[in-house]
Amino acid sequence: MLSPTVQLLPLAIVAGMFALFILSGLRTRSRQASEYGFNGGYTGRIGIGAAIASNWMSAASFMGLAGMFYLKGYFAMAFVVGWTGGYVLLLVLMASQIRRFGKFTAPDFVGFRYESDSARTMVACISILITVIYSVAQFRGIALLVSWLFGIAYIPAVVLAASIVVSLVVVSGTLGVARNQKLQYFVLIVTFILPLMLLTRKLGYFWLLPQFGYGAAISDLQQQFGFAWSEPFSTVSLFHWMALCFTLMFGTAGLPHVLSRFYMVPGIRDARWGVVWGLFFIALIYWSAPAYGVLGRLFEARGGIPFSADPGSADMVILSAVSNAGLPLWVVGLLAAGGMSAAFSTVAGMMLTGSASFSYDIYPRLIRPTASETDKVYAAKGFFLILAAVVMVLTLKPWGMIAEIAALAFALAGNTIFPAFLLGIWWDRANAPGVIAGMLSGVLITFLPFLVGDALPVVSRLLPPTSSAFIGAPVVIVVMVVVSLLTTAPSESIRRFLARDVHDCSEE
Repeated sequence: MLSPTVQLLPLAIVAGMFALFILSGLRTRSRQASEYGFNGGYTGRIGIGAAIASNWMSAASFMGLAGMFYLKGYFAMAFVVGWTGGYVLLLVLMASQIRRFGKFTAPDFVGFRYESDSARTMVACISILITVIYSVAQFRGIALLVSWLFGIAYIPAVVLAASIVVSLVVVSGTLGVARNQKLQYFVLIVTFILPLMLLTRKLGYFWLLPQFGYGAAISDLQQQFGFAWSEPFSTVSLFHWMALCFTLMFGTAGLPHVLSRFYMVPGIRDARWGVVWGLFFIALIYWSAPAYGVLGRLFEARGGIPFSADPGSADMVILSAVSNAGLPLWVVGLLAAGGMSAAFSTVAGMMLTGSASFSYDIYPRLIRPTASETDKVYAAKGFFLILAAVVMVLTLKPWGMIAEIAALAFALAGNTIFPAFLLGIWWDRANAPGVIAGMLSGVLITFLPFLVGDALPVVSRLLPPTSSAFIGAPVVIVVMVVVSLLTTAPSESIRRFLARDVHDCSEE
């Protein structure tokens, strides 16, 4: 959807949105370590939910999910089921228990629970790797939007996008941390739902609740143009659909920047209700993304516009659908602003989480044990710049669709951090050798398709790169159990802590 000219009105809307975020961020800017992922302020249960939703509403959710529905139809339902199911796992199995540990990062949790600096360092490195992969997906979304806004090619758009990300985080700290995330979610929901209502009305469907009104469009697509959008497993097997679904579910429950939201809440009930509110806010977007994919495909079919299977075009379907419908340019600008907000919010949260893993869990423990709070902040800023450079270089190559790139990060989280947290909370016999062996196995399982997939096609069939945790997570859990049983049990103090402070304490 590259235009040879600068889109002045949409660009002005995007600039206005970021000006609003910068002003909000400057109000809450601080030089304390809390601004860089170590702890945070409390903004109420709804505020926690809005912060979770804002961090979660990435380019993969805002742009990539609609693109997957546009390109692959029912297959994309695995993303919706997997991502929302992950929050149910968090709600039932982990959210309140994580809060009872009283730690601030995933490495902090693992280091304390398993009484191992080696396990802590390994989780920090895995968190950084997850950050890089997930941020590549966000940078791709930002680059596609920048390419359209400025009328430039993809590669210079990647460089410009990276410059904008770094500049805005430097100017406004973490883009306002939790309080600004409520504002960001409000922007996201308005910029996503309002254009969809206008698009649905333009096509003659029930537009007051477009999440329900687009059902007729699915029937029209099949009856008038022979596109069986809702036909299950027409392009992929049931196994691969289930594998993707469960991988995203396990990965959501193991993603560092999602888990970090539960370390800072004041009470157990707040952690649980934060997940409930977050799931509700996320669902508002997820109910809408399929409509964009369906309506975009239907409008092209009615207008005689050739269908394009290009991943870049699919990822931009929310903009192309509204633009092809002849809606005013300011509507397209709203969507562009929402997409930029979603990508920037998530990439800032992820990269700052990765920076925190380095400056809080690696730098003062392995590099400079006497580091002060100010030293940690400077280390976080420096590592943030390094992360931005690495992600920018990786984004220059279009690895796949936004949602597919993000799914690889979920696979890594599901194969490593999720089993470590799950057994760490619910099985007091899990120990340091077990979690280290399990996480090493999880990393190997995640990247095994890239290493031997061509030589051994059965590996790629059983462990698809974006869906490996379906088999991988259970294997890692078995490895952790076996190694833990064959080695020395955890200390009696940590087992008493689990029994007394995690499982037997009253709710706050």
